[in-house]
This record gives sequence, C-alpha cells and structure tokens, in this order.
Amino acid sequence: MQQNSLMKSTLVYCVLFVAAAMSVMLYYAATKTVGVTDLAQDEVIRPTVQKDNSAPAVPTGENGIVINRSALNTNYFCIPMPESVKAEEVVLENHYMDKELWVCISTEQPKNYEAFYREGSVYGNCENVTDGRFETEKERICLRFALNGVYEYRSIFEDHTLYVEFVSSKEVYEKIIVIDPGYGGEEQGITADGVLSKNITLDIAKALKTMFDESDIKVYYTRMDDSNPAVADRVELAAATKADMMIRIEVSGDENSKLYGTSAVYNSKFFIPGFGNVELADLLEREVVTSISGKACGLVESAQEDQVVNSATVPAAAIRVGYLTNGQEAILLQREDYIRRIAEGIYNAVVKAYEQREE
Repeated sequence: MQQNSLMKSTLVYCVLFVAAAMSVMLYYAATKTVGVTDLAQDEVIRPTVQKDNSAPAVPTGENGIVINRSALNTNYFCIPMPESVKAEEVVLENHYMDKELWVCISTEQPKNYEAFYREGSVYGNCENVTDGRFETEKERICLRFALNGVYEYRSIFEDHTLYVEFVSSKEVYEKIIVIDPGYGGEEQGITADGVLSKNITLDIAKALKTMFDESDIKVYYTRMDDSNPAVADRVELAAATKADMMIRIEVSGDENSKLYGTSAVYNSKFFIPGFGNVELADLLEREVVTSISGKACGLVESAQEDQVVNSATVPAAAIRVGYLTNGQEAILLQREDYIRRIAEGIYNAVVKAYEQREE
C-alpha cells in the first residue's frame, strides 16, 4: 500500500512538473524568439506589384519612419512591432547592393500597421541607419532602412520589439567572394541573333549560386536580376565585405566569326603579394577550359574599358567564357548543361584558390 501511495505521489509530481514546464515554454515561445528569418539579397523574390497609374503618388515623407537618435545605450537597433505581430511573420532582407535593410511583416491587412509606424519611432543604436520609410504591399508591410554600409545582422524578437545588431561580413563569414555577372539592364553586352550576353552571365551566376550555397564560402552577387549596378557599386561591394577575391563574368565578341575560346583578364598594374590578380585569372581560365573541354585563349592584361577589374582592390579577374559571335560557341552558350559546366569550372577555381592561399 505504501509503495502504491508513493508511486501515485510521484506520478502527480511528474504531471505537475510537465505542466509547469510546458507553461514556461509556451510563455517564452509567445514573448521571445531568437533568430528571425534572415534573407540575403540573392535569396529575395520580390512580389510583382501592380501600380495604379491613375492614383496620385504618395510623397516619401508621408511614409517616413521617425528615428530617435537620443538613446545610444544599447548595441541594438530597436524596431517596435504591433502587439499582434509574431516572430515567424517577420523577415529581414539584406539588400546589400542598395545598402538597405528591409524588415518585412506578413499580414493580410498591411495598411492596418501604417498608423503604428507613422506615429511611433525606432530607437537605440542608429549610427548605421541614415533614413527609414515603409511601403505596403499586397500581403506585407516593409520597413526600409537606408544604411551607411554593407552589413550582416544578428536579431532577437522579444516583448514586441525586434532588436537588430549590425556586424561586418568578416565577423560572420571566414571565406567571402564577390561574383559580378557582367552587363545588365540596357547594357546588353555582345548580342547575336537575339541572344544577349547579359542573360548568359546571369545564368552562370545562378548556376554558381546552387553550388556555393552548399559550401562554406559566402558569396555576394552584384546582380541576380536584369539590373545594371554602377561600376563603383560593383567594386565597392568587394571592398565593403573585405572579400578574398572578385570574379567578373563576361562574354567575348569579334568581327572575325571564326574566333572562339576562353580567356581571363587581369590588372597587371595593381600588385597583390602572394595570391593576386594574375594567379586568380590563371586559375579561372585553366579550370573553366578543363570543365568545358574547350580552347584556352590565354591571359589578357586589362584595358581601359575593363573598369571593374582595374578598380578592384582585392584579387580580381574577369573570365570571358566564349565568343557569342562564333556560331558554334553561341549555340553552346545557350545550353543549360554547358552553362553548368562553366559554373563548375569557376567553382573549382575558387576552391583551388583558397587551397593556394592556405599553403
């Protein structure tokens, strides 16, 4: 009897303990979540917004977010959230080429939050934030903060406030490279029979992304759409992230349609001890040619028009993946499997570059 009584008492205490533990877990789940979803610019898929051209444009000032810079007693940039917002509804988007942090809140009624951000303010450590405004879309409201540089983020969602800490890329990632798909927008590059170089370089970058996403190498892309960033912005991305190397992707063309093959461009006037521009260019050409079983046209010293390669202050080279003006090579450059093999060559060159740097 005494043993049965002891067992019952133990069972009751266990049930009470589990219930108390569950209550604590539910409380913290409702009030605090560490690690809000964070997306890099190359992971962001922007929804298509249908603009009503008949409606008057809303001045930016009406959508401005007040930044209270009086309190700097914290390492965090503090963004209050409406009480109904849950952590899983918040996504941080790092639009690094625009030097913007987007804090996007999913909601069926985004306009319901407009008054909250018109009347309230953000506060805390705002030294990296130059401006703020919000935009409403179909199923979300986005708080867009202009920054004074390129950053990564650590975040905590607690007590209806999002706390964001700005950190440098090198604090988060040991290996960093920049991939620069050439051309974009109105700058189409070499064209032939309706085929555009800007699309080929972008396809190669997208193939590279699938490979690097599975590696320990962090990649920043100067573009992953049909935009055309300025030369200065492309180069600054490599400097701001303290990238280990920068690789530009280009397509060749010539009046002589018989020319074909792969070459790499480097800046011989900017010397980097150890692993530098010419070493990177040599690796890129060798690995891409090997991957596609192609023809090597050799290394080329940069000309005046090679502005990205000439301006970069990290090891940089441009890989010219083929001649679009050559009929046979033009056909190859439109094939998905050939694009993938070019990307594999560039990927292998980067891996070997890190091996050489560590020797």
